[in-house]
Amino acid sequence: MNPRILERDPSDPRKQKKEGVNPLLKLVLELGPLMVFFFANARGAWLSQKFPVLAEFGGPIFVATGLFMGATAIALAASWLLTRTLPIMPMVSGVVVFVFGALTLYLQDDIFIKMKPTIVNMLFGGVLLGGLFFGKSLLGYVFGSAFSLDAAGWKKLTFRWGLFFLFLALVNEVVWRNFSTDAWVTFKVWGIMPITLLFTFSQMPLIMRHSLEGKTGTEGKPGK
Repeated sequence: MNPRILERDPSDPRKQKKEGVNPLLKLVLELGPLMVFFFANARGAWLSQKFPVLAEFGGPIFVATGLFMGATAIALAASWLLTRTLPIMPMVSGVVVFVFGALTLYLQDDIFIKMKPTIVNMLFGGVLLGGLFFGKSLLGYVFGSAFSLDAAGWKKLTFRWGLFFLFLALVNEVVWRNFSTDAWVTFKVWGIMPITLLFTFSQMPLIMRHSLEGKTGTEGKPGK
């Protein structure tokens, strides 16, 4: 199936609404919860003094976890209101945030929120690599509206992203098990994003080699 088929009709009002979202606002929705998490962990004691209700959560990491859950819920709700869709990756990540965040607060054990990135990345990596095992390049269904690649391109890109997600899971385990909570939070907010951006840009040569843009008579099959 040509990945262009995965795109909605240009006349579809849902797509028009989605494309009308300001890129800066989209960035805020994606990074906002992480910034809240970082700030709340760094200034947890101060926040608890200014807003005594937050002291019920516990120490700074627990205050940060509670606010992170709230910010994530707001970001997902805003995304839905603006686009009437919820991208699969933020949605899955949000569900894990709520589950592991609730366990963190209820049990007063920050191990759960620290393991959240490990679980999410292992899930994404396992699904992508597992899909390839069954002959499905699932990444094509996520990025099919952004790139038009041939079948070989989707397969290679899916394999690389699958390994990258597993790499992120491993890195998270190393950091939270061997460094302080503050160091882990800082790396989560300021380390993972640059690493991800560098990896994304490093895939551009592959995308360009397998792009169907400007080609005729070639079909990409992201699902196979």
